[in-house]
Amino acid sequence: MYDRRALTTDPLLLAGIRAAAHAESPEASLDELLEIALRSTGAGQAVAFLWDGDRGGLAVAASRGVPLDDLASLEAAAASADHPAQLAATERLQTSGPIGEAGPSTLSAWPIVIGRDGIEEPVGALALVADEAVAPEGAERIAAIADLIGLTVDRSRLVGEAGEQVDWIERVANSDPLTGLANARTLGRVLELEVARAARQDSSLSVAVFDVDGLASINDQVGRRVGDDILREVAAVLAETVRYVDTVARWGGDEFMLVAPGATGTTVARRIVERVKARPIGDTTVTVSAGVAAFPSDGTTAQDLIAAALAALGTAVSAGPGSLAEATREVEASGSSGDGQRG
Repeated sequence: MYDRRALTTDPLLLAGIRAAAHAESPEASLDELLEIALRSTGAGQAVAFLWDGDRGGLAVAASRGVPLDDLASLEAAAASADHPAQLAATERLQTSGPIGEAGPSTLSAWPIVIGRDGIEEPVGALALVADEAVAPEGAERIAAIADLIGLTVDRSRLVGEAGEQVDWIERVANSDPLTGLANARTLGRVLELEVARAARQDSSLSVAVFDVDGLASINDQVGRRVGDDILREVAAVLAETVRYVDTVARWGGDEFMLVAPGATGTTVARRIVERVKARPIGDTTVTVSAGVAAFPSDGTTAQDLIAAALAALGTAVSAGPGSLAEATREVEASGSSGDGQRG
């Protein structure tokens, strides 16, 4: 147990606290803390060993004063069960031992421990190489620096976990949980950007809405689980059929939407209609109807294009399952043929 009143007035330890709290990165924090450990004791070398789960042993995470050529041998030596760093990391005790043959130096090691939720987890060891063992008053300071290294490691873990959590939250916020496609909110943002780009570049853009024909009846007859399987299969067809520049999303309960830059949106939509019809989905015959609208002839805003595509979809649904209609043209019946090539 350290004398906290003495340590909190120790200028070197205060520098260590600032390094742990304000360094630009965990690597920079470790480097500064090792430098402070050397200045505190007069040792010639300082090494932070951390447990590497992939390698199943201690690995050098940072060092000061150690030649690069010596790091591998130092790491290999630390794998020995009686090495001071290994003992400090596994037994959570400060240990020392001689190293070298001619004019041996002393390697002293302190455990690096992370404490959270009342549980202490040893994660490595702080090792110093000096001509002689570190004096008790210096050892107390180094133990505190080892704790600051533990704090740095723990904070780095939290940042990593938080980053993973943010990625997960973004994926959930931007995708439909049933089909894995983009959701309506995401597609709405994409459509706004594509409309602005088409207007700026004086280029074409298509919006297509697809409706799974008779899905409500299928849900009533064989259950929503089958209906969900159908939606997933239709989503898979969309994802496999569209071009890299296209965006597809689940727009509503049984509706999907396609945003297709360029003048080939109708070709892509027709191909989707045909491939859904040709794809076996259990014992159920599935078709989709589609309505297509084009920028700028059918609308110059995202809202106008969606409204035009939905109106065309209504025309297609009225014509029968597996039909496609364009907002400004005649309906195509389900027997129409596509070119079979990517648009």
